[in-house]
Amino acid sequence: MSNKKEDTMTAKPQANTLDEKKILDVCCGGRMFWFNKEHPDALYVDIREPETFTTGKGIHERTRHIRPDKVMDFRELDLPDKSFYLVVFDPPHLKSVGDNSYTAKTYGKLGEGWKDDITKGFSECFRVLKPDGVLIFKWNEYEIPVRDVLALTPHKPLFGHKSSKQQKTHWITFMKSQQLKKELL
Repeated sequence: MSNKKEDTMTAKPQANTLDEKKILDVCCGGRMFWFNKEHPDALYVDIREPETFTTGKGIHERTRHIRPDKVMDFRELDLPDKSFYLVVFDPPHLKSVGDNSYTAKTYGKLGEGWKDDITKGFSECFRVLKPDGVLIFKWNEYEIPVRDVLALTPHKPLFGHKSSKQQKTHWITFMKSQQLKKELL
């Protein structure tokens, strides 16, 4: 005979419908920084079609999977306003990598109009955030300083953290504040 409490604790969470998703990752790629790459509350989108590729040989061989739930452009999200409590925005960071390089295939590549792309991305991320929702923004300033990127949005970050061996990756937190909205009008 099974114990009802044990069954509840070990049961896998039910998959949410699109309308029930609370978290949006707008450039999910291979979901590399996610602890749970199948989080039931998250909608994973990317402009790239699902793809698996392998690079290198022997001990240097790496296989990557690009796995969006929906193919979507972060500059023009096909999602309703004010739909998510949390949005993750980790756009491509590099301009000068080869189109077929491991880095470009794994993380994407910035185009010539990258400033407009990132500006539109910020705008879309804030549009789909619920009031008082949180945006987590990740940027590596290997080629472009984070201050130049933050200048592309009128929203001011709450706080952030530098990480990586050379302290070039920034994790930055924003909140869609109602007060900020009034200040911007």
